[in-house]
Amino acid sequence: MSFLLRFSSLLWVLFAAVIGSFTLQACGSDGNQSAGGGTSAAARELGPQPLVDSTYVISTFRAEPQFKAQLLPARRFYRERQFRLAWFKDHQPVPQVQTLQNIIAKASDEGLDPKDYKFKDFKALFTKLEQVRADSAKRTALEREIDVALTGTYMKWASDYYRGVANPRDLKSTTWQVKPNKIKLNKALLTFLGERKSRYKYYEFAPLHPEYDQLKKALAIYRAQERAGGWPALPAGLKLKPGQASPAVAALRKRLLNSAGGEAASTPPADSTRVGTAPAAYTYDPELVAAVKQFQQDAGLKPDGVVGGETLRQLNVPIGARIDQLILNMERWRWLPKRFEPNYLLVNIPEYTLHVVENDKEAFSMPVIVGKVLHETPIFSDKMEYVVLAPYWNVPFSIIENEMRDKLVADPVGTLNRLDMEVVKGFGRKAKVIDPTSVDWANVTQQTFKYTLRRRPGPDNDLGDVKFIFPNSNDIYLHDTPHDALFSQSARSFSHGCVRVKEPIKLATYLLRNKPGWDQQTILDTIAVRREKYVPLKEKLPVYLVYFTAWADAAGHPHFRDDIYGHDKTLAKEFFD
Repeated sequence: MSFLLRFSSLLWVLFAAVIGSFTLQACGSDGNQSAGGGTSAAARELGPQPLVDSTYVISTFRAEPQFKAQLLPARRFYRERQFRLAWFKDHQPVPQVQTLQNIIAKASDEGLDPKDYKFKDFKALFTKLEQVRADSAKRTALEREIDVALTGTYMKWASDYYRGVANPRDLKSTTWQVKPNKIKLNKALLTFLGERKSRYKYYEFAPLHPEYDQLKKALAIYRAQERAGGWPALPAGLKLKPGQASPAVAALRKRLLNSAGGEAASTPPADSTRVGTAPAAYTYDPELVAAVKQFQQDAGLKPDGVVGGETLRQLNVPIGARIDQLILNMERWRWLPKRFEPNYLLVNIPEYTLHVVENDKEAFSMPVIVGKVLHETPIFSDKMEYVVLAPYWNVPFSIIENEMRDKLVADPVGTLNRLDMEVVKGFGRKAKVIDPTSVDWANVTQQTFKYTLRRRPGPDNDLGDVKFIFPNSNDIYLHDTPHDALFSQSARSFSHGCVRVKEPIKLATYLLRNKPGWDQQTILDTIAVRREKYVPLKEKLPVYLVYFTAWADAAGHPHFRDDIYGHDKTLAKEFFD
């Protein structure tokens, strides 16, 4: 493997030299350019730059399987430039030829494979082009072949880099409905070639989101650590509390305090293990306890400093698996829009956290509860429109069928009174309460049930005091909960799909801050009346429900979470295979 890498690197060095010689001829001041900056004498001797045509572009892109998906933007690109060649000027390659090759050579930094973008041996083609410069027909054919191949290479690379290698809408077990990055590859290529300006830095392949760049830093750090030997595995079943002594402490120290490739803690003298002695190197000391607590926080665990159970499992995840996790989450950032709005809400499902962003900066965050495995919270984006105070809870028919039917058959009135529920016909203000004994509870089905069973507003309401509505086909929303004790858990996948927020009054007050007459006290007073009240937001607010199991800070320090719905596993099959 190392031989292949060295051989590949050598080829790219030779290719760079060839392209460099062309670039010097095209851009240097050695007499090839006229004094007025026009076409050089050598270029005039070679005649006008050849053109391509639509038929040639179509046949070339259809012949290369990896180019087929980009045929439409390629046709648009050449049509917009009247089918002039893009990568040559006066029969010399433009500097962006070498820039593209340099970028692709570093594709592994992005979690991508450089081999996936080497469709043509450009080194050989440019060498051959130099050899046939005097033959007009052969030179024209080669310039056309090289130009369209470079366009195809760029578009395949740019599509993977900006939109993702795996199409999330093709992953059968992952429904990713967040609005996508709608980059136009033909426009991006014009920007890359310096022929068009854009607010997005396509010309230098800068990441569209800082969070992507932070994951990229983490990937570089972890790969360096992997080359240095990775980290040791700790003994299965280990249970270690602060102040205790264990031979496993040396491995734990290396795992957390010497994990950037440094030397492990010094080995204790041989006689230091005699009975009754607790060697310093074996003692779980305060410095190491602090490191464990930091690790636990980074993993979303309770930072109690105790090594064992879930903490031990997380410590023993192999470094290769963490590297793959970083790469998969970099891929997910490519699926998102080119930029977020200045103000929005973002729920990261595996993190169990709601982030409130104002003017491109996080204003505050709060813990949330998401759907259990059998009732996954879907991944999508929409816009919040209403805050609902003192909401009713509409009981899903599945609960009626699986949990309530027998009780409703036996005693419909008593059952509903105990649960503070009612049956209504119609919706909203037009809803009318009906007699529950008029319903054939024994035989009713979801198709024949023409009513709504709902719990009245109050302290036992499953939605709590506030509901936050962003109308969507998934029937998902944010809401309060009377079961506050669940927020003390590290893993919080308990709901039937909706997102429960820990501080609903704080969120409601924030969302209504610009609406006259709706301060926190008004909100509390309205809730106390126990009469459902819809309050429309002054402006609709974007909401993103996303799925990231890894992220990093500005220094590239990573945080990891469990793949609670198995989406990483599904994506890995698509991405790595």
